[in-house]
Amino acid sequence: MKNNFVKGLIAVIAIALFIVIGNSLFTVHQKEYVAVRQFGKIVRVENEPGLKIVTPFVQTIQRISAETKLYDIPQSDVITKDKKSMITDTYVLWRVTDPVKYIQTLNALDGRAQERIEAAVYNATKTAISSMTQDEVIESRGEALTTLITQNANSDMGGYGIEIVTAEIKSLDLPDDNRAAVYDRMISERNNIAASYEAEGAAEAQKIKNETDKKVAILTADAEKTAAQLEGEGEAEYMKILSEAYNTPEKAEFYNFMRELEAFEKALSTGDKTFILDKDSELARLLYGIY
Repeated sequence: MKNNFVKGLIAVIAIALFIVIGNSLFTVHQKEYVAVRQFGKIVRVENEPGLKIVTPFVQTIQRISAETKLYDIPQSDVITKDKKSMITDTYVLWRVTDPVKYIQTLNALDGRAQERIEAAVYNATKTAISSMTQDEVIESRGEALTTLITQNANSDMGGYGIEIVTAEIKSLDLPDDNRAAVYDRMISERNNIAASYEAEGAAEAQKIKNETDKKVAILTADAEKTAAQLEGEGEAEYMKILSEAYNTPEKAEFYNFMRELEAFEKALSTGDKTFILDKDSELARLLYGIY
């Protein structure tokens, strides 16, 4: 009997120790916060992976994900500075950065966190877009608009222990009733800009052409002037050579005779066979044998 009692007592103690040890140890996983509570109050937060210890039956734990989460916000209407309506479709990447605040303000409920995120992002989007005209919004969509909305939305989320990593606009569209009119106006404006560039290009091309024509005219005039000058100098040199070559009566007579022969040949080549000669010319003397 006594031995059975001892064995039973040992078994009870072993089970009690197993329960105590089981309630004293817990594991912290990667990308996880574990808040340790004592009588409902948070006494510490563990975020380093590994095996941890708590006081059994006095302290409890609450696990909170530290991963980045995706929340797809429903579409919403916003009004631009020039009173035009636009439809935004946004998604958000967010994470818990302060688990204590997250528990105290939102009781670590993702649903309540998403409600706060949706309100913050909508307000930030409305503030950003209402400060720009519709055309400015369309031109700035992308990284610039995303950065502005993300920064403005985060200013409201720090108190909840949440960080919005990015608030990305998936689509930024126009209502169906004025979409076509806006697109037509944008196309018209782009066509006007293209026409302006084309006109500037044509004007610049004409300017270059006029300058080129002017340079060509100047160069041509200079060339013609130089050619005339060289021609005059050549003729003067030619006459000088002639005067030196025929500077005696005999040479001059021979020169005149050759000139008359050339004139006679030229006259006969025209088809008119009538040729009038001075009776005293050397050619008449030659033809008639008067010597």
